[in-house]
Amino acid sequence: MRKKIATLRRLKNILRRSTAKRVVFTNGCFDILHYGHVAYLEKAKALGDILVIGLNSDASVRRLKGKARPINNETDRARVLAALACVDYVVLFSQDTPLELIKTLRPNVLVKGGDWDVSCIVGAEEVLADGGKVCVIPYIKSRSTTGIIDKIRRIS
Repeated sequence: MRKKIATLRRLKNILRRSTAKRVVFTNGCFDILHYGHVAYLEKAKALGDILVIGLNSDASVRRLKGKARPINNETDRARVLAALACVDYVVLFSQDTPLELIKTLRPNVLVKGGDWDVSCIVGAEEVLADGGKVCVIPYIKSRSTTGIIDKIRRIS
């Protein structure tokens, strides 16, 4: 499992040697892993050979989601993601967006969840310019980390 959690330098070297493989990249906080995440990641993996997750660091999550987040720290979140059979590599990033990761790793497929317009997806321009593909996988209705946190608050 820990071999799946990689530094950017190590991951870049691994992917450089995997030129015949189709690399799929997605990113997120993955704070409280739930069925919506798992279904999304399984669909993302089906789009290629190697699934790489760019995982927001704790500092990045706090800037994006507020002081009360993340619920689970970056080490725990990375380990849980790495335990999934569909995930090949997890790499942490501390910026607000994964643009530098995408530019460095140059995936063949960039995946986002929800109802994003491709023109608004960070890194889409770079992936498309490299001849890659950008895919949007719809969310599963009523499955969200925020919804889980709200439910816990109501029963507390």
